[in-house]
Amino acid sequence: MTNPISKGWGLVKSIWHRANKPAKYLSVGFLTLGGFVAGVMFWGGFNTALELTNTEAFCISCHEMEQNVFAELKPTIHYSNRSGVRATCPDCHVPHNWTDKIARKMQASKEVYGKIFGTISTREKFEDQRRRLAGHEWDRLKANDSLECRNCHSAESMDITQQSSRAATAHQTFLFKGEKTCIDCHKGIAHELPDMTGVPGWK
Repeated sequence: MTNPISKGWGLVKSIWHRANKPAKYLSVGFLTLGGFVAGVMFWGGFNTALELTNTEAFCISCHEMEQNVFAELKPTIHYSNRSGVRATCPDCHVPHNWTDKIARKMQASKEVYGKIFGTISTREKFEDQRRRLAGHEWDRLKANDSLECRNCHSAESMDITQQSSRAATAHQTFLFKGEKTCIDCHKGIAHELPDMTGVPGWK
């Protein structure tokens, strides 16, 4: 009587051997089409997963974010305003261009480490890390000329006559001339500021 395990193992070896042999009967066109279809399926699955991780619901699925920075966003004009246009987490923290988005996602994967090891699992731990975490975001926005801000706020479309004299002067003096970028003056626009002691130009 044949051992079922041996029979099963023989079947697996047979399939593996056939899969590794050069195709005798499949045309180059069929293989090309199959590769194309597989590539489309992989690309579609990858982009679907990418977009699922690029939603506010995903961002605040961790209580660290929901109870800290998301709670701080709610009272601000970026969350609720007369126009009903709301900025979500990815609007400000993830670049819109695909290559920049991928780079940012790879960088943000380090945050999984913080989740696993509980580095900001309580409000007290979060406050201890707030200055460092905010600094990373400020540096990133400074380096890309506040790209995420400019996705919604176009300097070319600004009507400074509708702004306060202080804001209009600051924008004319710094923003329009390229001497400063949005984040230089608008730290804490959507979240509470950390202790700013020692930050250059901050009173």
